Amino acid sequence: MASFLPETDSEDELPPGWEERVTLDGKVFYANHETKSTQWMHPSSGKKKKVSGELPYGWERQVTDDGHVFYIDHVNQKTTYTDPRLAFSVEEKDSVDDFRQRFDGSSTALQVLHGRDLSGKVAIVTGSNSGIGFETARSFAFHGAEVVLACRSEVKAQQAIEEIKKERPQAKLHYLHLDLASLQSVQVFSQQFQFLGLPLHILILNAGVFSLPHSLTEDGLETTFQVNYLGHFYLVQLLEPILVKSAPAKVVVLSSESHRFSLLSKDKLSEERLSPSISTNFVSMIAYNNSKLCNILFSNELNRRLLSKGVLSNAVHPGNLVCSNLSRNWWCYRLLFTLVRPFTKSLFFFSNRLQLLVSTVQQHQSWMMLEGCILTTAVDASLPKVLKTQILLKNYGP
Repeated sequence: MASFLPETDSEDELPPGWEERVTLDGKVFYANHETKSTQWMHPSSGKKKKVSGELPYGWERQVTDDGHVFYIDHVNQKTTYTDPRLAFSVEEKDSVDDFRQRFDGSSTALQVLHGRDLSGKVAIVTGSNSGIGFETARSFAFHGAEVVLACRSEVKAQQAIEEIKKERPQAKLHYLHLDLASLQSVQVFSQQFQFLGLPLHILILNAGVFSLPHSLTEDGLETTFQVNYLGHFYLVQLLEPILVKSAPAKVVVLSSESHRFSLLSKDKLSEERLSPSISTNFVSMIAYNNSKLCNILFSNELNRRLLSKGVLSNAVHPGNLVCSNLSRNWWCYRLLFTLVRPFTKSLFFFSNRLQLLVSTVQQHQSWMMLEGCILTTAVDASLPKVLKTQILLKNYGP
């Protein structure tokens, strides 16, 4: 039948006289007004489709006295008889291994979450007053989630909250102070969050530093190692009971492709190598690479331990040379990032990696997301056990 239909620019475009509809349980069907008939398969492509059971954020379904169903968009103050879920229909899979990539490197965070309703969900985003963290928090808030901005600067965090509320006045946003260079600050943050009495469904470990000269934190640890990795490790350890209680929950650890250039190995692993106490032979880029490898290993191990409890953990690579504030610590990197800026995407695009993990991940394994939202494995999975037994928070718990 499809061979006799007129050609269109898209296989999803319906021929004249056809209408796409959806049942209340999410099955898409097609009505032919000429023949007064219906069918489950698309009249052009022959494919079957379905939609998720939830309505997009801000939408409500109502039924008139005579049984007609209509939909109200409270955000845009509009009413329609067309089910808004039809805009987000997906093909029915023949098997669980049938995977079709829906997003790529040009997808924005808002596009990935488009049609999702995160009402009732609570998310924490570290380092969310600027850059990728801000775009992530903004996207969550736009889709109904209650978002906690975990930042060092209250002034910058409040400015970020004001900016989001200019676009979405009803957004639910909180600020809690978090300085990953202080394990005491991490502990206080955890206590303050618990005091709010909120569940925790999404934890985005986004904050980080880059190209710092050698320095030690108040805890006596090398700054890049503690801020990028150990502070987040401790934060998850403290919030783990809430994550498990709130399951299903997801943890997203921001890593980097540069983890592949780490000099760590199973044969040469020590606390001094991870967190050098002196500046001799210290190279900031190597310290950054090592911290990102630790992030992936931690995410893998966290996923192995908590998956059975309903908590999924994944690591994500946001993109190369993102024009964010990450390069702020050295003029040379600031110059490099400025020169390549015309050839990179904006932060609207790079935050989609975090959103894609939160919105669609179903795999029971840990992996990294690379450029173009392609899934791939990261590194040798046998190293996390060595890491844990030798250096993980020996003064702060098992």
